[in-house]
Amino acid sequence: MMPLAYADLGQPQIIKKIGGNPEMKKHLEDMGFTVGGEVSVVSSIGENLIVKVKESRVAVSEELAKKIMI
Repeated sequence: MMPLAYADLGQPQIIKKIGGNPEMKKHLEDMGFTVGGEVSVVSSIGENLIVKVKESRVAVSEELAKKIMI
């Protein structure tokens, strides 16, 4: 298991765990990040990642990406 921030570009991954406080977990869940869901990193721009999740592309900070374990 490793943080999403370190995933290879374009490789589909399965979310195994979401860390952080309850508010952060809820925020990530609202954006589509759920345990068992598929996610892939589309690109990395500075300290932000563009991530494909549930047929959408969202930008997440590296800090948030480190809370999503794959």
